[in-house]
Amino acid sequence: MSAVAARTDRLLLANAIMGQFLTGVASRIFIISLPTIAAALDADILMIAWALIAYQLAGISLSVVFGRLGDIYGRYVIYGGGFAIMAVSSLLCGFATSALWLVLFRFIQGFGAAMVSSATRVLAMEAMDESAAGRANGYMTMSFHGGLLIGPPLGGLVIDLVNWRWVFFLLVPMGALGVVLTVLRAKKGRAVSPARPPAIDYLGAALLIVLTVVLTLVLDRRAAVTLGAERTGVMAVVFVATLLGLLAHEHRTVSPIVNLALFKIRMFTFSVLSLLLLATTTSVLGFLLPFYIQEVLHYSPSFMGLIFLAAPIFTIALAPVSGQLTDRIGPRIPASIGVLMTMTAFAVGLLLRTDSHWMLPTLVMALFGLGSGLFNTPNQTAIVASVPREYRGFATGMVQTLFGIGSLLGISLGSALLTVAFRYYSGTLDAAPSAANPVAFVASMHVTYVACLAFMVLALLASFMRGGTRIAAAPSPGGPS
Repeated sequence: MSAVAARTDRLLLANAIMGQFLTGVASRIFIISLPTIAAALDADILMIAWALIAYQLAGISLSVVFGRLGDIYGRYVIYGGGFAIMAVSSLLCGFATSALWLVLFRFIQGFGAAMVSSATRVLAMEAMDESAAGRANGYMTMSFHGGLLIGPPLGGLVIDLVNWRWVFFLLVPMGALGVVLTVLRAKKGRAVSPARPPAIDYLGAALLIVLTVVLTLVLDRRAAVTLGAERTGVMAVVFVATLLGLLAHEHRTVSPIVNLALFKIRMFTFSVLSLLLLATTTSVLGFLLPFYIQEVLHYSPSFMGLIFLAAPIFTIALAPVSGQLTDRIGPRIPASIGVLMTMTAFAVGLLLRTDSHWMLPTLVMALFGLGSGLFNTPNQTAIVASVPREYRGFATGMVQTLFGIGSLLGISLGSALLTVAFRYYSGTLDAAPSAANPVAFVASMHVTYVACLAFMVLALLASFMRGGTRIAAAPSPGGPS
């Protein structure tokens, strides 16, 4: 048995893996059931879409806050409480009698998921030796993408064999198991907390929540349709004002919820920038490719699902490899290779035509999976391990928030670029992008991919600029910047 394996807290590691897997399943298993739930609850697709938005809102707005609370008061109560809330809210979702109740219960479910995801990576790192931080994060990437891989087919199978309500009931025992694992680990002993924990920055937390909620509503196209252009403009103004208020408050408060001094840490800042850019561009790929495969190439949804399996399979396979590489040589090289692989996926995407063979989009997804497998583990290790240990929960929450914001930003930018390009290629100034004109649609998709490649160049530069080959926790910043 290796020295690292001997020092591994297997119960805590299993608990962290359970949390990542559950949040991965919960985020994807619902999507496959959207049409069925809309019909069963006699709701239109826009109303049901708010069940997705509510879950995203909670995750994006609360992950950083819960991560910081875990730093201050300990993670077990928040982590175990998150599992309990996910279990109860999943049960309530299964019993929902209307779309409105489902939206409410999905928000509560997202609340619990934010509590869980704010602690998973840091708990995995605490379960293993400090020299195995990359491997610990590799397990987290594997388990989350395992949930993403299993969620859709599992949801489809449950709907076919029973009904849509069991999509949610299935999550209840997973949440209950998470509670049991957390209680068992907590009984083994708690980490020593400081005698005088710092005061909670309630105003900063409130401003951060408002900021992320408003940003989500501005960027999410489904929310924009509901709010209308005029209200969306007002929300954008509110976002700018809240951002300025948050920065001013965090700069002068003694114990900020977002310590701006952390952004003086080179590895943390450039890793955060790399993640935001990559999350933005890859969401564009995931947004456009289904329309191309189903409406231009005319493949069935089930066959498209098989094509999309290539990405998580390669991500899961490479995550532990990139974790070991990170432990040996640091995050810069494997993460940068991951960015290059993702750039290759977009470059191959430029070869897509109106009559391409299905192997070409499969190759795009495979390269995307290779890129994710090589990038995510070292980059997230760099984000969490480079900050002072008393801020690792904050950094873990930051990872979840960046993924969510990047996804929304990518879909918004992708939609805007696709629309502008489609109107140019179709010759119609008010045309909406449609595969009914496949030549114009594919040409517009290429323009969007070129823009993504430009963003990827910035991500690659940020990855190279993250600094030294080894990760070391920075000393405590000790106060506001």
